[in-house]
Amino acid sequence: MLIRLSIRDIVLIERLDIEFAGGLAVLTGETGAGKSILLDAFALALGARGDAGLVRHGVEQGQVTAAFELDEGHPARGILTENGIAIEDPLLLRRVQLADGRTRAFVNDQPVSVQVLKSLGSSLVEIHGQHDERALVDAASHRRLLDAYGRLEPQSDVLAAAWKTWRAAGEDLAAHRARVEETRREAEFLRHAVEELRALMPEPGEEAGLAQRRTAMMQAEKVAGDLHDAHELLAGSGSPLPGLAAAVRRLEKRAAQAPALIEPAVKALDQALIALEEARAHIEHAVHTARFDPREIERIEERLFALRAASRKYNVAVDDLAALAARYAADLGVLDAGAEALIGLESAAREAEARYRGDAEILSTARRRAASALERAVNAELKPLRLDRARFLAEIATDPAARRRRWCSTRSIPARAAPSPTPSACGSPASPSASRRSRSPTRRRSRRARGVTI
Repeated sequence: MLIRLSIRDIVLIERLDIEFAGGLAVLTGETGAGKSILLDAFALALGARGDAGLVRHGVEQGQVTAAFELDEGHPARGILTENGIAIEDPLLLRRVQLADGRTRAFVNDQPVSVQVLKSLGSSLVEIHGQHDERALVDAASHRRLLDAYGRLEPQSDVLAAAWKTWRAAGEDLAAHRARVEETRREAEFLRHAVEELRALMPEPGEEAGLAQRRTAMMQAEKVAGDLHDAHELLAGSGSPLPGLAAAVRRLEKRAAQAPALIEPAVKALDQALIALEEARAHIEHAVHTARFDPREIERIEERLFALRAASRKYNVAVDDLAALAARYAADLGVLDAGAEALIGLESAAREAEARYRGDAEILSTARRRAASALERAVNAELKPLRLDRARFLAEIATDPAARRRRWCSTRSIPARAAPSPTPSACGSPASPSASRRSRSPTRRRSRRARGVTI
C-alpha cells in the first residue's frame, strides 16, 4: 500500500509531501491544477521513462520518493530478494531526474537499475488512464493474471522450483563435462606431474626450514675453530681448572690458622671455578652443535634446488607444491571416475527435466481450463457494459522446445477484444505465423477492428 509520496523540484512543484491512509484516496482539481504532474512524478518513481523536461526550471535535479507498506507474501518481496536488496519497512522507491536527461534509481537507498525499479513498480501499482500503459495490455502480465484467476500460483511456484532444479542439474552436468574434457586433454601432463611431485614429496614450510638449517650450519663452520680453541683452553691439558681446585683445597686446610686472610680468597676462587665450569659446559654444547657433516649441507642444497626447480616449473610457490600435487591427483581422479560420475549427472538432469515437463504439462492443462472459465466470465460481463459486439478470447500458445522458469513452453495469451460479432484470436508473440493466421480473418471482416491484447 502506498503510504507517502514526496516530490521535489518536478515541473511546477517545488516541495510536496502527501501522506496516504488506508482505504480510498481521491485527489480532485480543475484542469491545469497539476493532477497530471502528480501522476507523471509518481510514474517516474515507479520506473517510467525519464525526461529532462520534468525538472523544475532553474534547478539541477528533481526527485520523487514513494513509500510502500508490503504485506507478507507480496510479489515485491520476491523481486527484492532476487536482486539482493534488503527488505525494509517501509519500502522506499526513489528516482532522481537530472536536468541533462540522466536519471538515477534507488530502492531502500541502494542504487539499482531502472529495469529493477520498473519491475518493482509494476508489482506495486497499476495506473489506469486514457493513454497510460495498463497492466492488462502488457503481455508479460497475462500469465500472472490467468494464474491469479485460476488460483494456480502454488503450482506455478512448484514449476519454478522444478525449473531451477533442472537448470542447476544442467549446469552441473555441463561443468563436469568441461572438466573431464579438459582433464582428458591434459591427462599425460597430469600423470607425469603427479609422479614427479609424489617422488619429490614437498611439505609446506619445508623450504624455510631447510634454508634456516643451511644458514646455521654455514655460520657454525665459520666459528667452529674458535670454539675448539676455547674448549681446549678450558678442558684441555692446559686447563687452569685442576690447578685452581688444588689451590682451593690447600687454602681451606690453612683457613683455621688465618681465617680473616684465607676465607675471602677461597670464596672468590670457588666462584671463579663455578663460572669456569659453566663456561666450559656452554662451550662444549656449542662445539657439539657446530659439528656438521659436509655431506649434509650438500644434501640440503640439493633438496632446496629440487624444490625451487619444481616451483619454477609449475609456476607456484614452493610451499604450494604439496597442494598442487593434491589438486593434480584429484583431477586425475575425476578423469578416472569421470565416466561413472557423468552417467549419474546425466541421469539426474534427465530426471529433473522429466519432473519439470510433467509439472509443466499439469500446469498447462490447468491454465487451459482457467482460460476457458476466464473467457466465459469476461464475456458474460460485456453485455451489461453495452459491449454486445465485443468478444473476449483466451488462447494458450505452446512451444515444446522452450525452457522457461514459470511455464514449460506454455504462455497464457488472453486474446483480442474487437467490435466484430465474430470472435478473433490473438496469436503468441513467440510464433508470428500463428499471429498472422489468427488476425487475418478479422481484417477481412472489419477494416475498423482495433483491439487490444489483454
